[in-house]
Amino acid sequence: MPKAGTVRRGRRRPRVAIVGAGVVGSVLGRILVEEGGEVVAVVSRSLSSARTAARFIGSRVASTDLRAIPAAAEFVYLTVPHGAIEGVAGELALQSGLNFGHLGVCHASGVLTAEVLEPLARRGATTFSFHPLQTFPRTFAPRMIVPTARGICYGVDGTEAGVRQARRLARALAGRVVRIPPETRVLYHAACVVASNHLTTLMAVLREMFEGIGTTEREFLRMFAPIIEATLANIRRTSPADALSGPVARGGLETVAAHFDAVSRSVPHLLPYFAAISLETVRLARSKGSINDQQAGALRTLITSRLHTMAPATEIS
Repeated sequence: MPKAGTVRRGRRRPRVAIVGAGVVGSVLGRILVEEGGEVVAVVSRSLSSARTAARFIGSRVASTDLRAIPAAAEFVYLTVPHGAIEGVAGELALQSGLNFGHLGVCHASGVLTAEVLEPLARRGATTFSFHPLQTFPRTFAPRMIVPTARGICYGVDGTEAGVRQARRLARALAGRVVRIPPETRVLYHAACVVASNHLTTLMAVLREMFEGIGTTEREFLRMFAPIIEATLANIRRTSPADALSGPVARGGLETVAAHFDAVSRSVPHLLPYFAAISLETVRLARSKGSINDQQAGALRTLITSRLHTMAPATEIS
């Protein structure tokens, strides 16, 4: 990894101020510097946090005061928590030392649109949302996340001028822009939750089932990683429907029934999850065409009946 402050030649250096010294701001600030950009200031409510992030990023300015952002800044990136964006945007709009007519301001929220930055737009700033489509676990050190946050997509909305600025910032981060209509912004974020958080939950479910198997293998991912990786590779090559295999895709009613018996005996609290995902698998298999309507109906009847009759205590309250 190049040292912070090392400039890659041949690229214009965007000057960015980061407000929010958490994991997201620290990771993306570091990538920006490594890609040839400049973080002109790091501002946070905590001076200690601002200094820590600035050291990691390679910025010379760490402060708790928005007035520390120099007039030369071309972008201000708000990586503060979701609930703080509106207040910070309003406070930033009151600053007198910024060249708003030549300033792009964005936030990192996946739910909020560019509308929350309206006070800054009224001052003449070009505003846009700029959500990094990646996972940033707060328990991970920023240096651990940098490799996986380079070259990602950014969910963006805003005016045409805002989207142009977003593309420039994304290029500076070795990433790319995906435009998200404001009216589907929340659905977009829910999809991000499925891609990351629900996948994490799926792995936790898999580990719990693995622990009930009684195998001599100690690490569940060592055992299941090949099938997980092959499934993802098959989906990349084709589509989820084309990559689907297994008993539901074959209409294997007896096998599916046996699975529900085993789950009910060993991990009954997982029955609602297992049933919900099995029903979605039936829908996918039907769209694939590997089962007909009669088979799909029989599978749905089996799944719902087993959920309600075998483990009533597992119903979701």
